[in-house]
Order: sequence, then structure tokens, then C-alpha cells
Amino acid sequence: MSRFFSDRYASLVPYVPGEQPLDRRYLKLNTNESPFPPSPGVLAAVAEEGGRLNLYSDPDARALRAKMAERYGVTPDRVIISNGSDEVLNFAFMAFASDTCPLVFPDITYGFYPVFAELNRLPYTEIPVKDDLSIDPADYIGGGKKTVVIANPNAPTGLFLPLSEIEKIVQGNPDGVVIVDEAYVDFGGESAVPLTEKYDNLLVVGTFSKSRSMAGARLGFGIGRPDLIRDLNTIRNSTNPYNVNRMTLAAGVAALEDDAYYRDNCKKIEAARAWTTDRLTALGFTVIPSTANFLFARHGAIGGEALYLALKERGILIRHFGKARITDYNRITIGTREQMETLVAAIETILKEQGGQT
Repeated sequence: MSRFFSDRYASLVPYVPGEQPLDRRYLKLNTNESPFPPSPGVLAAVAEEGGRLNLYSDPDARALRAKMAERYGVTPDRVIISNGSDEVLNFAFMAFASDTCPLVFPDITYGFYPVFAELNRLPYTEIPVKDDLSIDPADYIGGGKKTVVIANPNAPTGLFLPLSEIEKIVQGNPDGVVIVDEAYVDFGGESAVPLTEKYDNLLVVGTFSKSRSMAGARLGFGIGRPDLIRDLNTIRNSTNPYNVNRMTLAAGVAALEDDAYYRDNCKKIEAARAWTTDRLTALGFTVIPSTANFLFARHGAIGGEALYLALKERGILIRHFGKARITDYNRITIGTREQMETLVAAIETILKEQGGQT
């Protein structure tokens, strides 16, 4: 770092995104991107809007918020649009957490949560998940005023908390906001959005990156009571009111209009996930039950990092995490059935070479 870098951030450890290598063509199963392209309607909307880039985007994202409200059964004043879900998560940390309302989230979850906390100099507690890597809702109930953050399904495990358990957490924290990060909910989970009608301390965060094939567009959203959304917009309008570009806003509207296309793709991914789970289990893997577009798996005969490196040599990328509790695991994005067949065939070869195939 330079000698000018602020002391406030000198100890900040930034989030490390998944690899996006350019040295060769890889089968990318490491960043939970969709294997399917955006719908034709999205591509057409982007092309049309590209001719208007000389004009600012709508800072209030009115057309997209209206379409979101229609899709999720809420009113537009309950929706905020953001530059990826990471942005609205950061806004929420800034708006609702403080020295007197610290953050609480699992120790095994999305790695950006502690980074956002450190960046904003907010106190936080990481609560250990259980031995099976699941979250115990009781750990988030009581214990004073706090801002709870739950990824549901959780990442990188893929485990899902039933809506009844989410409601218990919301009910058990009446004096703090509960943020439910639903980046992967469209692959078999149940959204907590309906609960926002009942509770004024619930914010549901989502993204177009995964189920709607728009990771490169950077589009996210939050849904909650109007007063929560006003709080978030205060932060947004104090940082970057034109936070989402014209083409991305148009793509978002078109994606919602083409909802059937994306729902069908989700079903294909769920089917490929089930097939891959069965094949990996047959090869001796322990596979965590997943309702996301990825699997979290380990094998007793080969370490997580060793498998990751062996696959990378063969042109296949998966995600390995160095955290002690999960270092034997790898997160594997679900692609098309053909892509998963390629992955499984490569793993079979690696296990034979290791002498670990069952």
C-alpha cells in the first residue's frame, strides 16, 4: 500500500472473488454463474438501450421497481434496486448496524459479510455453525439488540433454513433488522419476501446474477417495509444515486418479463444437481444437501485443495476455501448436464490415479 493509504483501512483484508483466469479456456464451475445465456428478450433490451448511453439512467429505477413489485406481490416503495446484491448488503450494514446494534452471522457463510463489517468499522460476531455445517436458529434469538445476517440457502454449504425458522429469528429480534440474503433461493428454496408484510424488521436481499443469468450485468435488489427502503435510499443517494446503468435496468425488466425462461433453466439446474449429487455420492463423496446452484462436497481419499488443483490442471475450475473447518470441502457450481458429466469423468480419473475410487 502507498504511504497515503488511510490508517482506518490498513488492516482491512479484502474479499477474494472466484478466479476469472484468462490463460486458457476453462470449464468454470467456481463462481456459481448460470450456464445458460440471458433470454432473447434481455439481449434485445440491452441492444436497444445501448443507443441511449449518452443519458443518465433513472436514479429511482421506476420501471424495474414496478416490474419487481408485480413479480413479488409487493408495492414499488418496498423495493430498492442496487448494483449487484453486494451493494444493497453494504447499504444495509451501514444503515442498520452500529456499536449498539452489532452484526451477527455464521462463521461459515458468504465471505463478504466480515469484509463489509470491517470496512464500515462495525462490531460483529461470527456464530459457529453446527458440526453438520447447518445453522441453529436458536443461536440468533435473544442476547440483546443486534443486526442478524442469514444467507438462505447458505453459502458455501447450500443448506436451507425453512421459512418457519427464519420467522422465529425475525420474531426473536424485534429491536434489530434481520437481513436474509436469498442469492440462491430460486433453485429450490422458499423466499421470505411474504414475511416482509408481517414484520417491519425484515429485509430480503436478492440478485439477478444466479437464476437470471445476469452475473455480468451487476443487478441486485432489496425488499422490505417502506421505511427500511427509505433508509437504504438515504445511503444510496448519499453515495451513488445513478448506481445502476441504463442497459442493466432494461435487462432487469426484460428478464422479469421472460420469467418462464429462467424458471425452466432453474429446473434444469436442479435436475443436474440431483444427478451430480448421486454420481459424487457413488464415488465416495460426502455431499451436503443443497438447494442452491452448487454442491459442497469432500472425499476421504483426496484433500479439497488437491482435488481443486488436479481439476484445474485438466481445465476445470471449482472453488476451494482455506478456512480450517471446511478445507476438505470444495464448492462445485452446477452447470449443464453435459458439463457435470465432464466434471464427474475427470474426478473418476483423478480418484483412480489417487487409488481412492470406491
